[in-house]
Amino acid sequence: MKEYLQKYFTLRKHNINVAWKKAKNRKMCYLFLAPYAILFTMFYVFPVVASIYYSFTYYNILEPPRFIGLQNYISLVLQDDIFLIGVKNTLMIALITGPLGYILSFLFAWLINELPVWIRSIAVIVFYAPSIAGNCYVIFSVFFRGDAYGYVNAFLMNLGIIDTARLWLIDPKYMLPICMIVILWMSLGTGFLSFVAGLQGIDRSMFEAGYMDGIKNRWQELWFITLPSMKPMLMFGAVMTITSSFGVADVTMALCGYPSTDYAARTIVTHLFDYGYSRFEMGYACAIATILFLMMILCNKAIQSLLRRVGT
Repeated sequence: MKEYLQKYFTLRKHNINVAWKKAKNRKMCYLFLAPYAILFTMFYVFPVVASIYYSFTYYNILEPPRFIGLQNYISLVLQDDIFLIGVKNTLMIALITGPLGYILSFLFAWLINELPVWIRSIAVIVFYAPSIAGNCYVIFSVFFRGDAYGYVNAFLMNLGIIDTARLWLIDPKYMLPICMIVILWMSLGTGFLSFVAGLQGIDRSMFEAGYMDGIKNRWQELWFITLPSMKPMLMFGAVMTITSSFGVADVTMALCGYPSTDYAARTIVTHLFDYGYSRFEMGYACAIATILFLMMILCNKAIQSLLRRVGT
């Protein structure tokens, strides 16, 4: 056992020395990377670490943070029923709109890739426009108005499907499904553009080689050539989809109000906004943010493991 430990530490010391020599030989590379590394650490790494630290404290901005251990997390899980509603709604949105929006983004990109160049450019702008239009989801507040002048109510009443106007954005039965529809409509974002770029970057000779090796139809071409060649883009699109589906707040707050009726459209980010910006209980808000961060990491790992099997 002693000899084994000596060999292990000797090998580890050797590997550290080799890595250090390589780093010294490539110091100019690290010098060029330093501006980005410094900014990334200051504005991404440090806030995450600080948030995790403050999640174990009682901090209300006016007083110095006071360490309280796991009390914030215990209160979230065992006492905060509204947070549990937010977790349920967030998971429903992520599990429904996330995969569906991801698949639709890829299918639309795949279909657009088959069009002529000038039509393809117009189609990409049309499909990508909702995600960059800012507060365009406010348009849906007009469609789903709770009186007879709302487009949806007027249409259904003219067809005789309903007799009186429905309060779409106030009734808890309809609020979350309507928000999901709007989120899906806005889901063709950066991931969609990465799919379009990835499809354009595939070497056409791979398709010719595939047909010589026995590929017989477009579905086999998609599974054995297109998807394996686009794994980096698929991974990027998955990360963007996870981020957007777990970070839903603006749509629900704009359409259903803040707070929504019976908290039916409450999400984790809305709850975080409530405690962070309305109540200024920053320690509690940091605990919410930490839980959301862990959920996103676990979901990201699960999707990465699934994407590694594509084309194998």
